[in-house]
Amino acid sequence: MTKHLQPADYLKKILTAKVYDVAVESALEPAKNLSRRLHNKVLLKREDQQAVFSFKLRGAYNKMAHLPPEQLKRGVICASAGNHAQGVAMSAHRMGTRAVIVMPVTTPQLKVEAVKALGGEVVLHGDSYSDAYGHAVELEKQQGLTFVHPFDDPDVIAGQGTVAMEILRQHQGPLDAVFVAIGGGGLVSGVASYIKAVRPEVKVIGVQMEDSDAMMQSVASKKRVTLADVGLFSDGTAVKLVGEETFRLARELVDEFITVDTDAVCAGIKDVFVDTRSIVEPAGALAVAAIKQYVAQKKTRGETYVAILCGANMNFDRLRFVAERAEVGEEREALLAVTIPEERGSFRRFCEVIGTLPGGPRNVTEFNYRISDASVAHVFVGLTTHGKGESARIAANFSRHGFEALDLTHDELAKEHIRHMVGGHSPLAQDERLLRFIFPERPGALMKFLSHMQPNWNISLFHYRNQGADYGRILVGMQVPKADRKAFKDFLDTLGYPFVEETDNPVYRLFLKS
Repeated sequence: MTKHLQPADYLKKILTAKVYDVAVESALEPAKNLSRRLHNKVLLKREDQQAVFSFKLRGAYNKMAHLPPEQLKRGVICASAGNHAQGVAMSAHRMGTRAVIVMPVTTPQLKVEAVKALGGEVVLHGDSYSDAYGHAVELEKQQGLTFVHPFDDPDVIAGQGTVAMEILRQHQGPLDAVFVAIGGGGLVSGVASYIKAVRPEVKVIGVQMEDSDAMMQSVASKKRVTLADVGLFSDGTAVKLVGEETFRLARELVDEFITVDTDAVCAGIKDVFVDTRSIVEPAGALAVAAIKQYVAQKKTRGETYVAILCGANMNFDRLRFVAERAEVGEEREALLAVTIPEERGSFRRFCEVIGTLPGGPRNVTEFNYRISDASVAHVFVGLTTHGKGESARIAANFSRHGFEALDLTHDELAKEHIRHMVGGHSPLAQDERLLRFIFPERPGALMKFLSHMQPNWNISLFHYRNQGADYGRILVGMQVPKADRKAFKDFLDTLGYPFVEETDNPVYRLFLKS
């Protein structure tokens, strides 16, 4: 492989790159809502709209277009579980040549089928990218194929650099910074090579996940660093070792590096959806998350930024997780553990405090509780917030009202697991009736429920999570003496909320009833 090309060489390679047989000049769109919120102009480079929903086909096609005809005829091979695989398969199909794609056996079926649909020959091997890569190198030698590297190749880098060429052509006014997600470094190397040659005053800012920051660590160490492990949420940037050439270029040309966490990326996915009604993959939202972080830290106003939305190959079943964590990423939700006295009326008094919090009433987004102690109750509660940094103030306010509170908003264990584990058997839950209710999602619905209850009935279990619908589904355990059966029936009739009694459900008896 040719290495250590000069900046002028890369400029020429980018200007003469062959990408438009398969790629389109993607739109550069203003993110109006995000720009208004940040008081800076944010433009989105829509690489998520390419034919394979990613920029990767640019570099793959450019590499293959520069192969000698006899080499191209024998076919190409790559190792990839994601966007590069589709880029190579589509490029090979367009050129009428063979493409072998080695993918880990753990690759989601959706991606395997996508590559097959583009004419790629899929070989499943190993549990990780490293296993797949090793096998691809063996097959390359055995079958006389040409390996198309996902990032560490000048022709691939030049193909990705056409993204920057388009940006500067589409936006010729003031531009302060371009934010680029980094995995192996192909995109950021190409983008930085072009921008620094044509408009060197424009900053190029590389973005990595906190748990996959191989490039950032390598630049800091002045040598390539191999990570022992990488986080898999942003699978498009989960690279343990960056390329030799991409490391050299990034170290020389990238102005700054930023790391973002999972919650910030989930919030970024939501921001893109709000402005475009499109859903990008986690890697595709890294740049948006970084712009928000950059503005918050630098306190900028009136500047212009570009975020490259580099991909949209999102597994549908991931959306549940993204929606859950986006609110925390924006800090629109505070999560708290609150201790309240285990006595009649304290649950209602606690709800009244929620209704009188500074800044106005808050919607309850989550409420999990199970009776477990005769003197105190531990409640896991989620509340809407009006802005960042409020969770600590809300916790302090509860403490002032006599309810000891622990802020869990940034606690990974609480967000991932504990919220789902509040419950279990309780010997204290005598005469318990278990009911599933449908409550209207509006302030006051819970207080109506509590005010209609008789004072001698105790809530022994409560489970609720806002799912974004008009109605909330709530599971309630209530201790109702047998003598109060008629009164309890009257209570349910008066309440008027749809319900299903689950007291005889075998699942309840197995996991919750003593």
